[in-house]
Amino acid sequence: MKLFQQLLVAPAALGLMAPMAANAADLDIKGVSDYSASSEQVTSISQFQDVYPTDWAYQALSNLIERYGCVAGYPSGSYLGNRAMTRFEAAALLNACLDRITEVTDELRRLLNEFEQELAILKGRVDGLEARVGELEATQFSTTTKLVGQASFVLGANSFAGSLDDVRDIYNKEWGATSFNYDLELVLNTSFTGKDSLSTTLRAGNFGKTVFGGDGPTNLSTLEVASESETGADLVYIDKIFYQFPIGENFTATLGAIVGQEDMLAIWPTAYASDGSSTVLDVVTLPGASAGAFNKNLGQGAGIWWENNGWAISVNYVAANGRNGDPNSNDYLCGGIANDCSAGTGTAQIGYIDEQWGVAATYSYLQNNDLVLYSSMDVADSYGFTSGTDSYTNAFALSAYWMPQENGWIPSVSLGWGINSTSFEDDHDVYKGEVSQSQSWMVGLEWNDLFVEGNAGGFAIGQAPFATRLKGGGTPHDGNYVSELWYKFQVTNNIVVTPGLFYLSRPASGLMDTDETLNQLGGVLRTTFSF
Repeated sequence: MKLFQQLLVAPAALGLMAPMAANAADLDIKGVSDYSASSEQVTSISQFQDVYPTDWAYQALSNLIERYGCVAGYPSGSYLGNRAMTRFEAAALLNACLDRITEVTDELRRLLNEFEQELAILKGRVDGLEARVGELEATQFSTTTKLVGQASFVLGANSFAGSLDDVRDIYNKEWGATSFNYDLELVLNTSFTGKDSLSTTLRAGNFGKTVFGGDGPTNLSTLEVASESETGADLVYIDKIFYQFPIGENFTATLGAIVGQEDMLAIWPTAYASDGSSTVLDVVTLPGASAGAFNKNLGQGAGIWWENNGWAISVNYVAANGRNGDPNSNDYLCGGIANDCSAGTGTAQIGYIDEQWGVAATYSYLQNNDLVLYSSMDVADSYGFTSGTDSYTNAFALSAYWMPQENGWIPSVSLGWGINSTSFEDDHDVYKGEVSQSQSWMVGLEWNDLFVEGNAGGFAIGQAPFATRLKGGGTPHDGNYVSELWYKFQVTNNIVVTPGLFYLSRPASGLMDTDETLNQLGGVLRTTFSF
């Protein structure tokens, strides 16, 4: 029985339980007659001159009047709430309310009859959904884990041109073939509390023997999507596995057996190709093309970030060789955490993000040369970025982005600049000519919903780290421009086709005189399947 029905029946029941032997004075037949004969229902409790908001039953009486319209007063405009109720008065009140309930019931019955067909369809759909949910619950492999997958097919080719005839011919012969490669990424996201996340990334790819996977004269043409296991192609391997969990309301901690530096930054300060299915070259996905500050070091690490009202501060540490146990070996097994052989990076970042823009300052300490991946300096002996465990680099980047309120002809703008300073532990002549300072910059534009809703286009230009100062003096002649252009076709919700072009103006500038030219032009057709 509903609450208002209980309120109505209660006084009637109490009245019915009164002694049957009531005298004529108690019955007050005239008062009951006046009450039951009142044909005009009260529409507002304010019509009663003797009912006040301080009365204990004020709200209950107001509900009966305004919601159900089954309370009438005496002709004098009084309710006489403190007066004892007779059985006749209770019967009159109950009769008025039951008549109203009957009217509502009849109205509902007419509505049910009118929409009987639609209600039957809805019931069938609900029953079907319940059956499907039951089937999914019975067949799901985990109640705590979700799988997100992405498979990419890449058809690509490139060619070299310029005045260095011999070098150009060798490059075209070794890396000029058209190739067809794939990358598969499966991410298992597991949550145990609803706020934490255990992320496991399985990956496979076969880009290792192409310029798109870093096997060219430089690794500047490495694609963002390229991958291959350390032991060879077509092997599924654990790319990342790390755990993130909140600490209080504003802190998030990360601990990873294999985790990337970028996974532990609260802000990735760029809006360029943020969906991960459209960009071409990996170097321009780095804010400001700063391969020093945003080194993407991958290994054993931990970090923490704080966020509040748009502000964010992050600190983290990654040891690329942290899985190895020999701190003194001179070969690739050298390793350990927080020692000279760790291949470690430490990163600190402070930034602010709003709905349409963001800005961040990022600093990283790089322990050795294996951590700067994108630089034309890698091709020349005299332009090595650092020199192993005998040197370290301090890298700083300032990055920002802005996005328009509405998609269309106004693009989002991402820009950044980075500077890297390298010091050498031993002051020997063997390090003379090594790069002691380098810089980088990048500007990226992206148009969402370009020509067709869901499609997008992008253009980026910049310079990967190029030498600006050499140890021991000398004038560096390093300066390579990187640019790319692409357009994304959103074929379906889960299939994207992205043709793109890239151009490197002087990828081997560290080996060339200023009057010599050598450039690289490439094209790719990437198809991305998301599931």
